[in-house]
Amino acid sequence: MLVLIAVAVFIVVIALVALRAVALVPQAEAAVIERLGRYQRTVSGQLTFLVPFADRVRAKVDLRERVVSFPPQPVITQDNLTLQIDSVVYFQVTSPQAAVYEISNYIAAVEQLTVTTLRNVVGGMTLEETLTSRDQINNQLRGVLDEATGRWGLRVARVELKSIDPPPSIQESMEKQMKADREKRAMILTAEGTRESQIKTAEGAKQAQILAAEGGKQSAILAAEGERQSRILRAQGERAAAYLQAQGEAKAIEKTFAAIKNGKPTPELLAYQYLQTLPEVAKGDANKVWLVPSDFGKALEGFAQNFATKGADGVFRYEPTVEDTPPVKIEDDSDVADWFTTASDPKIEQAVRAAEATARTSVDQFDAVRARPSTELPVPPPITPRERH
Repeated sequence: MLVLIAVAVFIVVIALVALRAVALVPQAEAAVIERLGRYQRTVSGQLTFLVPFADRVRAKVDLRERVVSFPPQPVITQDNLTLQIDSVVYFQVTSPQAAVYEISNYIAAVEQLTVTTLRNVVGGMTLEETLTSRDQINNQLRGVLDEATGRWGLRVARVELKSIDPPPSIQESMEKQMKADREKRAMILTAEGTRESQIKTAEGAKQAQILAAEGGKQSAILAAEGERQSRILRAQGERAAAYLQAQGEAKAIEKTFAAIKNGKPTPELLAYQYLQTLPEVAKGDANKVWLVPSDFGKALEGFAQNFATKGADGVFRYEPTVEDTPPVKIEDDSDVADWFTTASDPKIEQAVRAAEATARTSVDQFDAVRARPSTELPVPPPITPRERH
């Protein structure tokens, strides 16, 4: 029985010794091993064997980057305002031996070092600078902490300020100021929009007035030009009509005298024509009295004796000489064919021919032609008639 108990105790002792002789260190962790109370070695991510009752694992250190958030700390600025600043530190253990032997609690040390450094940095800034210089504060904190924690086997990767809270009174004032700034900005934007709108409206009205003035100007110019052309054409037409009328009257008088000469009028015929003309002369609104002399027949007889030859029957008749004989027939119109010369413009030539053809048509034919639509032709300019020899 005693032998069995001894064997069991021996087995238990061997098992305990075997357990203490083996240490398993996982990855991303480091184990600091001491032998007889002195630093022996540092192992990480492996199975290691220990000397029983001589070696022991002093501490295991996490080698991953750690994030430590510290509670808000009161910090006084340069303008004597107390701020509540909440910070976060990102650090990593790079030397497990230094982290174990150089400082007892490196997390608490990092916290206290962060608070003191933050107070030093913010104490040299005003409230406005603190609120607007987060990146500068973060960089200064990281530089100071990284340098101070290097001998502890730590590397500070980053320092961030989560929040910066001014006192309630300052927050209320800041909110009022921000509200005033927003209202001011809104008023400025509204004024700018109104100004731009008024400028655009004025520019549009200006352009509209300019275009209206240009349109009125062009309309007036076109109307004046049309009126001028109308007056010119009307004057040219009236001048041509007056000229043609004068030419017609002259030709009619010429033919009348030629007919009278060819007809060899007697004093009786002249007296008859005179009596036929008296009613036409007496027509009119003028208060005129015409007296026919009683010896009018004798006056006509004396007139006939001066320009006529007494015939065999004792009657004076006009006998035309060779020089008085008309060179052409009375019905011949060849001498009026070229009252206007239009060789310079074929359109004027065509218009003149059309006008002459219309003038020679009868009244019925002229009405028929006028009823048909015709192409408007330009009025020819007046031309000096050819001198007759």
